[in-house]
Amino acid sequence: MRTIQLRRVVVTGLGAVTDVGHDVPSMWESLVAGRSGIGPISYFEQSEDWGVRFAGEVRDWDPTKVIDAREAKRMDRFCQLGLAAAVEAAADCGIDFKSGDPYRRGVAIGSGVGGIDTIEVNHIKLLQTGPRKVSPFVVPRLMVNACAGNVSIRFDLRGSNIATATACATGAHAIGAAYHLIQRGDAEVMFAGGAEGAVTPICVSAFHAMKALSTRNDDPQRASRPFDRDRDGFVLAEGAAVIVLEELEQAKRRGAKIYAELVGFGASGDAFHIAAPEEGGQGAAKAMEFAMRDAEVNPQQIGYINAHGTSTPLGDSAEVSAVKRVFGEHARRLSVSSTKSVTGHTLGAAGGIESVATILAIQRGVLPPTINLENPDEGFDLDFVPKVAKERKVEFGINNSFGFGGHNTSMIFKRFA
Repeated sequence: MRTIQLRRVVVTGLGAVTDVGHDVPSMWESLVAGRSGIGPISYFEQSEDWGVRFAGEVRDWDPTKVIDAREAKRMDRFCQLGLAAAVEAAADCGIDFKSGDPYRRGVAIGSGVGGIDTIEVNHIKLLQTGPRKVSPFVVPRLMVNACAGNVSIRFDLRGSNIATATACATGAHAIGAAYHLIQRGDAEVMFAGGAEGAVTPICVSAFHAMKALSTRNDDPQRASRPFDRDRDGFVLAEGAAVIVLEELEQAKRRGAKIYAELVGFGASGDAFHIAAPEEGGQGAAKAMEFAMRDAEVNPQQIGYINAHGTSTPLGDSAEVSAVKRVFGEHARRLSVSSTKSVTGHTLGAAGGIESVATILAIQRGVLPPTINLENPDEGFDLDFVPKVAKERKVEFGINNSFGFGGHNTSMIFKRFA
């Protein structure tokens, strides 16, 4: 029987494309400043009878700056966003991908809905012009694994090549899978994260039909308001984030810049309802407990939680209940903020984007705020870092991601000294 010596895993590269910044530095600046990326939808025309007319779009962004124009045309928007984030992360980590063993390097990048825009556009074309006009690139554009595949090709990553699809927990599950591969010695380097390009007619109308979206059309930038008593749903957004995970000793040998160490991952299933959490947040609590057990830390060592915090009545309540259940009295000494108040909810990309936010918060000792929090809901008596960023040195931080289907994930990052 093989005895596995678990290896330490560190973060050596960051990449992101979001509605508040087309790269990590600009995104971080917006998060700390509490500058919202929400505005009127411009991607498709809407009449007054649309119940929701705003979202978090990545505006004024040209994918051809990092992707060949012909290649970009063969990709759905979610894939373009994800590949661009991976290009930034690759440059940031400083690895020479033209040398070394490509079979020790891999990719785990997921998406909640994949190429939904490609599906919508080509279904309309099919109905209007017939099957002969459907593009041969539809399938490679719409696949949930298209981003992972294209990142693998771009950087010659010949090791594990996987894609997750667990709704809003997707990006976190991808990072967790990559973490485990490096831990047990099956990879030395992994690109991991999530990408989403779901600001489309069917997604906006379908989430609205579920009564999941905020309808604050007259004040979009104040619509995403996690933990506030007047929250009325989440704000749909798009974006992508990819982090480079690396085995610690290899990173040290090459003199890599190390942002943080990933020390724990926990996951659970609600087994309760396809689209709603249990009222007391039992599944979320278990994910955090499992992550702390994996990291071998106790609740009192956690200083910050980047909450899932979508701004939905049920979701926020369940998460607050879970934090109180897990941390007891220490919950009131924690700082808990939701960067979705700034970016909106990027579905499958959220776990990647918010991992970047958590990593930088720990590294820089600055916790991004929860904006639009004016009147915390009843019983929401935690430090949600309201409105203004807070300087606080944190040793361990948790990033929570939960998704439709009852998927719960928690990751623990540690400050790297």
